[in-house]
Amino acid sequence: MEEINPEILKEVCTVKMPFGKYQNTILADLPVSYLEWFMRNGGFPKGKLGMQLSTIYEIKINGLMDLLTPIRKQYF
Repeated sequence: MEEINPEILKEVCTVKMPFGKYQNTILADLPVSYLEWFMRNGGFPKGKLGMQLSTIYEIKINGLMDLLTPIRKQYF
């Protein structure tokens, strides 16, 4: 299993979606249904945003949102 970079966890808790229906929503707050929409429609965008979205998708579908609690408390 690949280790998760702590910087990526910080980013998914602070970076906002730059476009679309959920523009300006913190990535960690995106609904699973929106992330699943990406999966059904060709996958996540390329590059860093795609990696961030795939990370939060994996966290959500595996019930690991508690991992983000300390990070979210630190920044909000």
